[in-house]
Amino acid sequence: MASVFSAEQAAAFAIDGYVIVRQLFDQEEIALMAAAIEQDPDLQKSLYDRKDAQGKATRMATWNHPGDSVYGLAARSHRVVDTVEQMLGGEVYHYHSKLTAKEPLEGGAWEWHQDYGYWYHNGCLLPHMASVMVALDHATPENGCLQVIRGSHLVGRVEHGIIPGEQVGADPKRVEQMLQQMPLDYVEMAPGDALFFHANVMHRSDQNRSPNRRWTVIFCYNAARNNPFIEHHHPFYTPLHKVSDEAVKQAGLKFSNAGQSAFRKTFSNPPGLTQKLGTDRA
Repeated sequence: MASVFSAEQAAAFAIDGYVIVRQLFDQEEIALMAAAIEQDPDLQKSLYDRKDAQGKATRMATWNHPGDSVYGLAARSHRVVDTVEQMLGGEVYHYHSKLTAKEPLEGGAWEWHQDYGYWYHNGCLLPHMASVMVALDHATPENGCLQVIRGSHLVGRVEHGIIPGEQVGADPKRVEQMLQQMPLDYVEMAPGDALFFHANVMHRSDQNRSPNRRWTVIFCYNAARNNPFIEHHHPFYTPLHKVSDEAVKQAGLKFSNAGQSAFRKTFSNPPGLTQKLGTDRA
């Protein structure tokens, strides 16, 4: 197993519910990923908006199967998958991935939520789930970086409900108590940095009030032993074929030479309430 966590980081994950890994992807790799996402016509066609209570929108795209795109191979790389398997204690599969794009001066906020607050309703019985947020741009408090409540994964699942705008948020009374008892951290990241976090970590983000965009790609995983018991728009257990850490740059060369789209027929565009309960993001 090629986990990137040190012993100290593995211990911190158990206590805090998240770990930041600086420069998980180097500058060449992150440039290739960003270019592939920006230039993939199928991904661009699948973009949809999620508005906050003030009507500000975050642009999103969601896909269930990673494929062989530059960013799909990143989600299948040993450095990512082996680390998530260490976090969750066994085999995982790709649950879905998504792009969250907060555009300059207009990107919307996200309310307090847990990912498992949504995924529970997808038939995932246990919270053996985690996400890896990779920064494509600098993420700062000014452009709406992620905010997390440290240690909140230990609270367990919190009820979520409809709030103003087009989002589903966590019980505000529970969140208020967490904020009184647990530290609030702003997750500032440079391009290539990654946040590994448990599905029960409470998190949110502000609007982008800066002239700089804030794009992130998020890879989400479910434990193989936690196969959903109901059908949903995210997949049942599907064996995940891991690839070497060199695959991102190798795919980037193909992309640069010929252009490619492994996104075709893999995206989902969740419009309704049932699907919205399964559509998070920060």
